[in-house]
Amino acid sequence: MAGTSNNRQAAGIAATKPTSRSWPIRLAYLQLSPGLLLVIAALMVPLCLLVVASFWSAQGYGEFDTAFTLANYEKLLERPGYSRILLRSIGIAASVTLVTIVLAYPLAYFVAFDVHKRKLIWLILITLPFWTSYLLRVFAWKVVLGWNGAINSGLMSLGLIDEPFGFMLYNPLSVVITMSHAWATFAILPIYLSLEKIDRNLFDAAADLGDGPFRRFFRITLPLSMPGVIAAAVIIFIPTVGDYITPALVGGPDGLMVSNLIQAQFGKANNWPLGAAISVVSISSVALLSLLFVTVSRFLSARIR
Repeated sequence: MAGTSNNRQAAGIAATKPTSRSWPIRLAYLQLSPGLLLVIAALMVPLCLLVVASFWSAQGYGEFDTAFTLANYEKLLERPGYSRILLRSIGIAASVTLVTIVLAYPLAYFVAFDVHKRKLIWLILITLPFWTSYLLRVFAWKVVLGWNGAINSGLMSLGLIDEPFGFMLYNPLSVVITMSHAWATFAILPIYLSLEKIDRNLFDAAADLGDGPFRRFFRITLPLSMPGVIAAAVIIFIPTVGDYITPALVGGPDGLMVSNLIQAQFGKANNWPLGAAISVVSISSVALLSLLFVTVSRFLSARIR
């Protein structure tokens, strides 16, 4: 009996005593806690205020009725213009994501596999657009795509067109072009990191088994680089849905996005509760779509392997 009791006590002590492996984890959480708490507070406090304000109602200029109501959400459902702008924003963001990744993948592939010397210089060159502000880059595209811009002036001086093209600015196409350039670096770097981690011996083994370059790419390179592609897609899609500057400068009436609608409600319309409701719906839609995209992408990646 005494031996059994001692064993139980020893088991209890062992169960309550922290293992040697748990201390580094606890120390890591302790080191992260100040910054982590700050990030959580900076994210959750405004988000909670936004959700609460979405259930209020505007009663005049700068006055709000804080009684709980679903009127703002009912208004969003009754008026198709709101949902149309939200769907347009999602469509533009999805197009920007697709175009950016398609353009970024070859460059990331080139730097990862074909550049053997001075790779750091290439990586610095990739980040060159970030040496200027986002606003200046958008203005630069406005100059390039404008009625008297660089493209129209060049084509007219070469005698290829008689009058400038009018479809290149103030529409969703100009928004997609401008955002694709502005967010290209955010796609190149995660894809490059995924490609750089691929074990080169896999290509030699596949070649020994008779796989050509095409099969090696789709059976090794693409599946193993999918984590970088998924990360790039999420990094680009989420902020571009809420981009305000680009549609305001180059979008025109047909290129306005949900961020411009939210700004109008918090600005000229002075209807903060409705602006908060639009923001909540937008955030929820983007979160659900991102979660669905990541789940489907991981499932397809596993199927390819």
